[in-house]
Amino acid sequence: MAERERVMKMSVEQPLWRALTGYRVLTMLYAVGLFISAHDDFARPWAAVVYFAVLVVWTLATLPRVANAASCTRWFLAADLTIALVGILLTRFADSVERIEAGNATLPSIWTAGSVLAFALKGGWRWAAFASTLVAAANLLHRGSPTRDTVHAVILVWVASIAIGYVVEVARASERTLARALEIEAATRERERLARDIHDSVLQVLAMVQRRGAVIGGEAAELGRLAGEQEVALRTLVSGGLRAPDAPRAAVPPPRSEDPDVPVDLRPLLAPYAGARVSLAEPGAPVPLPPATAAELAAAVGAALDNVRRHAGEDASAWILVEDEPDEVIVTVRDDGPGIPEGRLAQAEGEGRLGVALSIRGRLRDIGGTAELISVPGQGTEVELKVPKDLNTVRGKAETR
Repeated sequence: MAERERVMKMSVEQPLWRALTGYRVLTMLYAVGLFISAHDDFARPWAAVVYFAVLVVWTLATLPRVANAASCTRWFLAADLTIALVGILLTRFADSVERIEAGNATLPSIWTAGSVLAFALKGGWRWAAFASTLVAAANLLHRGSPTRDTVHAVILVWVASIAIGYVVEVARASERTLARALEIEAATRERERLARDIHDSVLQVLAMVQRRGAVIGGEAAELGRLAGEQEVALRTLVSGGLRAPDAPRAAVPPPRSEDPDVPVDLRPLLAPYAGARVSLAEPGAPVPLPPATAAELAAAVGAALDNVRRHAGEDASAWILVEDEPDEVIVTVRDDGPGIPEGRLAQAEGEGRLGVALSIRGRLRDIGGTAELISVPGQGTEVELKVPKDLNTVRGKAETR
């Protein structure tokens, strides 16, 4: 709210209200001066004197009403426009026929434009069009027939008031957008400040508890594991979203998309795999892939992590690294397990256990990608998954296989 109030204080609308206030006073003095200079030529000058007395009192008394949009109420606008219209129509009664036919100004003269401009500043171009139309009708009734000068004056007021009303509407919309942007910026700064504070205190304590618990063992190890899970959940929360620290590693469903040609972001599909023992490193920008390709790649990552849990043990740690290259996306899954003995994969395929062959390599082959497995006994296993980013390339490779 403080940011919104700051925008309102520097609003471009306020100078327009101040200008309108000065315009009303100056045009009131101008109209009175015109009457004084031609007082003897009026047919009924007493009627003009009464009208100008009302006009002067009204203009000075209502100056606070044109200070801002909140003070300029509808009843004031209606009364102000009524005074302007009455002054125009009263001119035929107060002034002489000769002066009217000669095209002399009406009693309120250009003061009338101030009433129309107040409508424009308060309600925009639609209100301005309504008020200027009434003023135009009153001027035509006063003249009796549409003369060139009358038509020119009417069109000028009509176009100017509508243009100003439109500008005011655009300015208000811009101010609302700016105020919202400032609020979001302030909220983001506050979120970043809290994230820094949490990182410097809570997250470091949780990480220390996790490490010390693993060293001490026993019940402390379980406490350390819980601290690690909470560290992951809290880190995810302060970085922009909350997910379960140990989400089920089931097959990832294809992302919902009505158009299979519209790329989707791979990162939300890999996010559920992150946990206390699985670290996810991903780019800060979206990683676009065709929907089916993203789903199969995420499922292959899930299969690789299942192999880690099954063969390296529940205590093994894993790391997922996502690299967004110009022509392809590379996802690497690495663990710190004992590794795979040489020839073990070939033996597993011969025995009919095709987890790596089908769940990983098969998936990547179907989407035009490749899967490379590197394992050194005692040094863990690394699975590198590569898929092309171009949808046509994916389709072409799939069709040739």
